[in-house]
Amino acid sequence: MKYTMKHKIATVTVTAAMMFGSLTVLPAPAAHAAQSAEVTWGVNMRTAPSASANVIRMLKKGETISIIESSGSSWYKISDANGRTGYISSSSKYTDIIAGSSGSGSSSGGTSSEAGAVTAAIGTVKKSVSFREGASTSADRIRYLKAGEQMQITGQPNSYWYEAVDARGVKGYVSSQSQYMTVSNGTIGSGSAGSGGGSAPSTETPPASSSDVEKVIAAGMKYLGTPYEYGSSRSTTTTFDCSDFVRQAFKDALGLTLPADSRGQGSYVKSKGSYTTSISGLKRGDLMFFMSYRGSSASSYSGINKQAQTITHVGIYLGDGKILHTYSKESGGVTTGTITGKHWEHRFIFGGSAL
Repeated sequence: MKYTMKHKIATVTVTAAMMFGSLTVLPAPAAHAAQSAEVTWGVNMRTAPSASANVIRMLKKGETISIIESSGSSWYKISDANGRTGYISSSSKYTDIIAGSSGSGSSSGGTSSEAGAVTAAIGTVKKSVSFREGASTSADRIRYLKAGEQMQITGQPNSYWYEAVDARGVKGYVSSQSQYMTVSNGTIGSGSAGSGGGSAPSTETPPASSSDVEKVIAAGMKYLGTPYEYGSSRSTTTTFDCSDFVRQAFKDALGLTLPADSRGQGSYVKSKGSYTTSISGLKRGDLMFFMSYRGSSASSYSGINKQAQTITHVGIYLGDGKILHTYSKESGGVTTGTITGKHWEHRFIFGGSAL
């Protein structure tokens, strides 16, 4: 299960700076000032900053700890309520920094970030871009930021990424490329490195455009009539099963290689964060996922928790209650057909975009 951390941040410095017309970065203290944090997910407290170090104990959700210092890019040195010291992962899913907390060594007038600097820059999104949990394109995507959104830029761990907090108070990382973000009203500090290692971002992919959708559908239509074969080879296009066909359409159209089976494709679509369990909520080009056949009438599926069922079929939604897919030799291989009023309607589990 995926957990997204909402970090609380102190706003006193930013508010004051805006009132007086200047935004500045406070200098970092010589050492990381102790901060209070709440444990938000059970995490091991270890004797050293290493996953192979001995476990002192498991910290429980809801405990309050003091972060003494950062130890490398992935660990905090902490002390618990009983005064015991140790090390825990600095991943944001385990702890939530308590707003306004600081030790005696912190600079007055602000709150230090994890790398010891406070920033007060405002970023405006120019083009849809991913908001991620770490400074890497391999880090989990929190959501897509929309053009026009404004964020507080709280740091810049390297030349490729900004650390930022959105209007909802969610902390994450966004590409610093000028095509995606403009920054004004402040100087950007170093921020925290976060998870992911700070790799350079590749060009981000915005939400699916209509042109991409049409390319996928056109690529799939080229295979109309291609024979059906259960468990077809993923290295040829002479035959297809349902997931092989969908995978090939996306690969031909956009160079996007989806998981090889329908269940993997379903998990991939759900990981994008936007899907629907209603056929009426589907958009052209969305993938549709179905459970096993149980009958042609709605009563054959009554009382079944569809969301607990195993995915057994996938197809591409064309709109107007139609689907592009392949499911049997008898059907003639890759074909288009109507969903509504047929068993497909009752077997539908969920659907959404793979783009």
